[in-house]
Amino acid sequence: MPSLNVGKLLDKTAFHRSQTLSYRNGYAIVRRPTVGIGGDRLQFNQLSQAELDELASKAPVLTYGQPKQAPPADFIPAHVAFDKKVLKFDAYFQEDVPMSTEEQYRIRQVNIYYYLEDDSMSVIEPVVENSGILQGKLIKRQRLAKNDRGDHYHWKDLNRGINITIYGKTFRVVDCDQFTQVFLESQGIELNPPEKMALDPYTELRKQPLRKYVTPSDFDQLKQFLTFDKQVLRFYAIWDDTDSMYGECRTYIIHYYLMDDTVEIREVHERNDGRDPFPLLMNRQRVPKVLVENAKNFPQCVLEISDQEVLEWYTAKDFIVGKSLTILGRTFFIYDCDPFTRRYYKEKFGITDLPRIDVSKREPPPVKQELPPYNGFGLVEDSAQNCFALIPKAPKKDVIKMLVNDNKVLRYLAVLESPIPEDKDRRFVFSYFLATDMISIFEPPVRNSGIIGGKYLGRTKVVKPYSTVDNPVYYGPSDFFIGAVIEVFGHRFIILDTDEYVLKYMESNAAQYSPEALASIQNHVRKREAPAPEAESKQTEKDPGVQELEALIDTIQKQLKDHSCKDNIREAFQIYDKEASGYVDRDMFFKICESLNVPVDDSLVKELIRMCSHGEGKINYYNFVRAFSN
Repeated sequence: MPSLNVGKLLDKTAFHRSQTLSYRNGYAIVRRPTVGIGGDRLQFNQLSQAELDELASKAPVLTYGQPKQAPPADFIPAHVAFDKKVLKFDAYFQEDVPMSTEEQYRIRQVNIYYYLEDDSMSVIEPVVENSGILQGKLIKRQRLAKNDRGDHYHWKDLNRGINITIYGKTFRVVDCDQFTQVFLESQGIELNPPEKMALDPYTELRKQPLRKYVTPSDFDQLKQFLTFDKQVLRFYAIWDDTDSMYGECRTYIIHYYLMDDTVEIREVHERNDGRDPFPLLMNRQRVPKVLVENAKNFPQCVLEISDQEVLEWYTAKDFIVGKSLTILGRTFFIYDCDPFTRRYYKEKFGITDLPRIDVSKREPPPVKQELPPYNGFGLVEDSAQNCFALIPKAPKKDVIKMLVNDNKVLRYLAVLESPIPEDKDRRFVFSYFLATDMISIFEPPVRNSGIIGGKYLGRTKVVKPYSTVDNPVYYGPSDFFIGAVIEVFGHRFIILDTDEYVLKYMESNAAQYSPEALASIQNHVRKREAPAPEAESKQTEKDPGVQELEALIDTIQKQLKDHSCKDNIREAFQIYDKEASGYVDRDMFFKICESLNVPVDDSLVKELIRMCSHGEGKINYYNFVRAFSN
């Protein structure tokens, strides 16, 4: 029969527990298990729970009738009744150490946990710092086999003072906690008395203090130690090495130990001084003051100096505030000491005057940052940024001014003041950009003049002739009026004419201009609106091409008098003429005309466009606009 039971046990593959809780129609109900772990049918009484409860509460019938039946007790599953209830046992096991000469075996202390919920166990070894052994969870939580027949450990098999074997290792259980003791005693188990935990001999050996060997000495230092122990003279000194290259003045603390006449020099570190935090410049030692003549070549860096090489050692009387002394090639100046040192010198040497000496050096006044002279390249503000930072940044701009005055340009017609006869007929268009206070100059090309027209000066700020390089003063809108002389890099220009937008801007910003400048513009505009016929006749007689152009413009004005053309045709062309040159591209010209409903298909308008055309695909819109101005 036992062999059959073993065979049945080996054939089992499922070891789960039966479900005892379920839901029916949304209500939790208790279902009594009929099979145990592994599917074995449980042997229980065939009576129902109600019959068992009735028999348990059966009592003799009293005179007054049948007593009330007590309500049946609810069934509580094991995993609910024993949830989070764990038995803890303290144990140890012995481990052989075959490859060590210092220990033959090792005692390892562990904790054995038994979980009442599902009869599982785990073995955990507490972690010991710097043990060099992989510790922690030795056996994870599981049901542990007790023998070869497949039986598992039960809490009834555990007790104090017994040995249990788990996976070939024998654990000695020595004690348990209070909860485990109360639980086992409540179940009727008699516990053995607790035992002492075994200690690891090698660990206990490491806890013992190391033996110290003291070599006996003939010199009796006890009297000197008892007399001058903990009596140290403290001096504050500096080492000034500013005469050498990259030298500096550094502070030190000199300690003189009266116990053995030794000297120690400590460094004084400051925050962010950029030096390694070494505490000592010179270790505690006796310092020679005068060496014998034959000891000058003594290898001090290799051998220690003895009394045979030294005629005199440094003593306490050599350390005086206000004097310098040389130690190992460095000259230290003592400027202060502590109160104990002052009392010692007063009692020992009768020196009472040891004032503190001020060795702080006044910082030189900050050097005024001076900009180098302007080299003439770029703007002064832009060139100065190279002196303020390693990586120069662009000067800050007035963003509000740029947004308010965006695309606002003041245009002026000027002539070059020059003694050269060829320059008298040259005309220049000044464009003043209000957003950036920059000026550009354009020279309209003239046929057969022998001078190549185009851009004369790119956008830049122009400095007034009498301003200094350090404080430059640039030309502003108030400097441009009829008759004004503008000097641009050594060339003098005289303003002759302006456009209508300049007059509107000057009238809206009259506070920026002088009354004379505003009156000059207004008078010039009035004269331009009423041109002299004699001047026109002279101009037409002077150039036949101009006479033909003027006649064509008059014809177009008469023919297109009632045409619905917009009045702001000049402003439309000036928007796309960024350089104020009076010329626009041919494609852009036709796009503007199309947007303004200009009849470019008319034969007269085509002839006007041909006469206003210029090389490189550009058209002079100044003469073209005149045909639509009236």
